[in-house]
Amino acid sequence: MSALLPSRAPVFTPPPGACDCHMHIYGPAETYPPAPSSPFPPVAGGDIAAYLKVRETLGFTRAVVVQPSVYGFDNRATLDAMAVLGTEARGVAVVPPDVSDDELERLTGLGIRGIRFFMIGGGALGWDDLETLAAKTAAFGWHVQMQMDGRLLHEEAERLARLPGRLVIDHNGKFLQPVGLDHPGFVALRRLLDNGRTFVKTSGVYETSRLGAPGYADVAALARALIAHAPERCLFATNWPHPSKPGNPPDDAALVDLFRDWCGSDAIATKIMTDNAAELYGFDRPSGEQERLP
Repeated sequence: MSALLPSRAPVFTPPPGACDCHMHIYGPAETYPPAPSSPFPPVAGGDIAAYLKVRETLGFTRAVVVQPSVYGFDNRATLDAMAVLGTEARGVAVVPPDVSDDELERLTGLGIRGIRFFMIGGGALGWDDLETLAAKTAAFGWHVQMQMDGRLLHEEAERLARLPGRLVIDHNGKFLQPVGLDHPGFVALRRLLDNGRTFVKTSGVYETSRLGAPGYADVAALARALIAHAPERCLFATNWPHPSKPGNPPDDAALVDLFRDWCGSDAIATKIMTDNAAELYGFDRPSGEQERLP
């Protein structure tokens, strides 16, 4: 059995309409060739067929396919995966600064709802492209998805707050070294959440934790604090197939159960997994849903 496939279901059963808000899909190089400038290899085994098994085992019904950096501006692997997943899928793309309105309209019609900026090295877009593309894509209802070293967030927070449309911060701020709750970058992240237009993905704790499994306590403290501070602005995600740890991926079922523990109640976990995702990505509300938090 592939290490990328969970060996069990989580103890916590995700509610109807639960969304995995950040995952990637890869495919054979002859179909989806890596961008020549990319330092990242595709993740072997990280294809849509494998993800369908992951989704079934974990109990999710919706997914947001995020364009992997390895493919640059070629969004075909992401779009093809979204087509397989159907109406319960949305996507986050990477497009060049000179992208046409016709192309943005086409991508929007296919379910793309955000543009990805990966600022940790190897991304196709840089800081010089941010305002131009944020304005272009906001006109089509897209948000900016930002992944950067959270230790610098306080230096860029005002700039990010001025962007049109919504902003999504990846992986609890993606602090490349774990920080305390009083770190200026984490304080800036909480303030961004307070503006009502910023969301954060409480995901990827395993990527930067120094304490490691099973609890990833150093980074989990950030996720727990973000959920306590602004549960209406948090999102759940697996980050499958864990491109930073392809040879030693985390236990996906355990990550789901950790998330439920951080939330403190089924009601908050349900709100984050369903309501917040539906609001941001434009999904219909699940029918027969249980009472939500106010």
